[in-house]
Amino acid sequence: MSDQLPPLDEQIAIYQREYQDLDPQVEKVVNALSRLDRRMTVAYGRQLATLGLSSAEWEVLKELVMSGSPYQLWPGTIARRLGLTPAAMTHRIDRMVIQGLVTRERDPENRVRVIVGLTDQGREKWLQVMQGASLFEGELLQDLTTAERALLGELLTRLLRRVEEAQPDAGGRLTDLD
Repeated sequence: MSDQLPPLDEQIAIYQREYQDLDPQVEKVVNALSRLDRRMTVAYGRQLATLGLSSAEWEVLKELVMSGSPYQLWPGTIARRLGLTPAAMTHRIDRMVIQGLVTRERDPENRVRVIVGLTDQGREKWLQVMQGASLFEGELLQDLTTAERALLGELLTRLLRRVEEAQPDAGGRLTDLD
């Protein structure tokens, strides 16, 4: 027995042998996406680790940057976007405040609420991650022409749109799998 997965075509042939109604084209696409996702997740995780970030902290930094200047959000907003409980978000923000990546201050418009803000150090970390990710992603797609990259992007976006419409609640934490 090998610890390695068989090559993709061999895996599909095994599936087809065991399940004759299998559509090999569909199975090849889905399994290639799954394998690619797993390898990319590992690669990104390694990159984050070299920068002293966890993937959880990276998710918060991304949300703050995507919010636009002044890069501030309520913790509850970040938690909902990431599919986290408020308690989990509080612990995550606590760690990030200690690291100097974010600030937590009272909302001047509602003193009961707090606002999480991106620090200069947090923005610098975000930029470092983006630079490394850009290199990795460029290498990943280096064998595709510009036209192939555009087509792949369109096709994957179409698939993503279909899944998002069919499962609009699956963007964050999957509570039905707990």
